Amino acid sequence: MEMNIALLPGDGIGPEVIDQAVKVVKAVGKKFGHEFTFNEAVVGATAIDKTGDPYPDATHEICMKSDAVLFGAIGDPKYDNDPKAKVRPEQGLLKMRKNLGLFSNVRPTFTFNSLIHKSPLKKERIEGTDLVFLRELTSGIYFGEPRGRSEQGDKAFDTNIYTKEEISRLARMGFEFAQKRRKLLTCVDKANVLATSRLWRETVQELEPEYPDVKVEYEFVDAVAMRLIQWPKAYDVLITENLFGDILTDEASVISGSMGLMPSASLGTHVKLFEPIHGSYPQAAGKNIANPLATVLSAAMMFEYAFNLPEEAKAISDVVNLSLEKGIVTEDIAEGEKSYSTSEVGDWLAEQISK
Repeated sequence: MEMNIALLPGDGIGPEVIDQAVKVVKAVGKKFGHEFTFNEAVVGATAIDKTGDPYPDATHEICMKSDAVLFGAIGDPKYDNDPKAKVRPEQGLLKMRKNLGLFSNVRPTFTFNSLIHKSPLKKERIEGTDLVFLRELTSGIYFGEPRGRSEQGDKAFDTNIYTKEEISRLARMGFEFAQKRRKLLTCVDKANVLATSRLWRETVQELEPEYPDVKVEYEFVDAVAMRLIQWPKAYDVLITENLFGDILTDEASVISGSMGLMPSASLGTHVKLFEPIHGSYPQAAGKNIANPLATVLSAAMMFEYAFNLPEEAKAISDVVNLSLEKGIVTEDIAEGEKSYSTSEVGDWLAEQISK
């Protein structure tokens, strides 16, 4: 099989972790007989510095012509620390999601047996956790208009808007995911307070009869935030709006022991995009210490969701598990034990796949 992959390394540690994912993808290609063409493009702060646009048209064209997109991270302190900046890296991320039609962010949370002891939560609470969030990605408060500040600058406002169609397309995907898993779907909202959440709940209730084999539960977002820590094994597939999903998936990532371990996929109407859930971690940029495993596992999701090659995806997941068992890990996981650099971990993973 021949595949075109767009590479968007982005900012901070993005280029370093993407490099390791590429090593692994190439090793998979040699083992299974696939050929890849990689086309790199700029996004985020890097793109602003080069073009003035955090998601240039040229980058969009490369993405649209590709079979899948591997994305690193965006963000830079010079923009984070300047609230008045008119052009920001995050605008590129939102523009990319909107223009590529990436309305569903799929974020799994699972545990690794060899790392259970490194989680901040008790073993008996998290062992066996296997859940997945579907976060609506192209609407809600991040995109709603109007937004802004008063002329005096002492008042600001954002608008949270959802349509029934936007909710329905994500909910249907959630039902379909649940049918292939444990047949449990949780709709996360704040229907006791927010009108948009009441529309979410009403829309999902209307769809229930079409999926009689799926049990549906409805929970307020604050209750889910608590139960994710108390008993994450109670969940299977969770669907939620943009803002709630952004917060809850970062919370869920600590269950595994490190945010540097969790991959994600963004699915929708055009090309599929795959990225680690961690940020650009600018403090580590260029130091060769960042954990590349989330990005490598995102490449595994790419083989599964974009190319329908589950055997190749499993080969990557298996070698990541092996690296954790053998302690071939970066310093964020090693915690005082022997650690390896970002590139050393990538080299080891690629070498193991090639055997």
